[in-house]
Amino acid sequence: MFKAIFLYSKTTRFLISTIRAFFIFTIISMGRIGHAENFFRIPVVDLDQRHDLQVVVDKEEGVYLGHPSTVLLEDGKTILIVYPKGHGKGEIVYKRSRDGGKTWSGRLPVPENWSTSKEVPTIHRVINSAGVKRLIMWSGLYPARLSVSEDDGLTWSPLKKVGNWGGIVVMGSVVALKQPGHYLAMFHDDGRFIIKDGKSNGVFTLYQTFSTDGGLTWSFPEGLYSNSAVHLCEPGIIRSPDGKQLAALLRENSRQKNSHIIFSNDEGISWSDPKELPIELTGDRHTGKYTHDGKLFISFRDMAKNSPTQGDWVAWIGNYKDLTKGGPGDYRIRIKNNGSRLVGIG
Repeated sequence: MFKAIFLYSKTTRFLISTIRAFFIFTIISMGRIGHAENFFRIPVVDLDQRHDLQVVVDKEEGVYLGHPSTVLLEDGKTILIVYPKGHGKGEIVYKRSRDGGKTWSGRLPVPENWSTSKEVPTIHRVINSAGVKRLIMWSGLYPARLSVSEDDGLTWSPLKKVGNWGGIVVMGSVVALKQPGHYLAMFHDDGRFIIKDGKSNGVFTLYQTFSTDGGLTWSFPEGLYSNSAVHLCEPGIIRSPDGKQLAALLRENSRQKNSHIIFSNDEGISWSDPKELPIELTGDRHTGKYTHDGKLFISFRDMAKNSPTQGDWVAWIGNYKDLTKGGPGDYRIRIKNNGSRLVGIG
């Protein structure tokens, strides 16, 4: 039996009457259906109508709520969530669940300047070389800003400028490196926000930045791939089961190609050339976690061309080897239908 908890995360949104909402799901059991199996090479499980497995986290009439980012604390029960009041930008809302997502607090007090956030926030656990645990929350565009919690999210510092740089969806990923206290973070930009008063140049560049003090300070970003035809962005990084390799799954925003993937065997010092992923993994904002049996669960918004679930929030289950060899995986799940489909995709 497969059991896990998933958040309506960096993938897709949908409309319930005129109210925007997002959901947490506990997937307890699965029944295979075949509505999309003629398109994909693997079985598809549809959980869209399993309302008994869905919990509304928040809703506000007339307000777009989406782009949530979460972190699960070490007790395995406490989940912290941040998201903007608006499509891709706006005042940051903060909530807490102490029971693994079954119930949620009201909107919690936050620093006053969280209301000035210009983009989607992302929240991450970081630990320094002395074992001190902190939480950090990024807010992107220019300049990139950071808020820090020293007490597992009970209190937070105001957002503070990290450096004279910025970017889009800062940070798409934050991953711990092998050396304690060292982290790699990755994002993208199109020329508008990497520097002050930047201008769009039609080129999408992937950037990475490093921290050596447990996530408190970060290096000036370095570009690792640029292309004007294939728009690779919003990286989701996964470490291989043996710990030796990093894989970054990438949204392709020109919609001319499938999603792509790059690999690093030296902790982000260098990366392979991008290669296309199969249609089974083509989509936006890939977020991957390993299940207890070692399988990969990757959540994303389906953007495969002509897919019968295009625009929906889906998940892919397979092995890390599928990423390196281009395999289709084991099966897919449609977690939730996107009622608004591709309108306002971001």
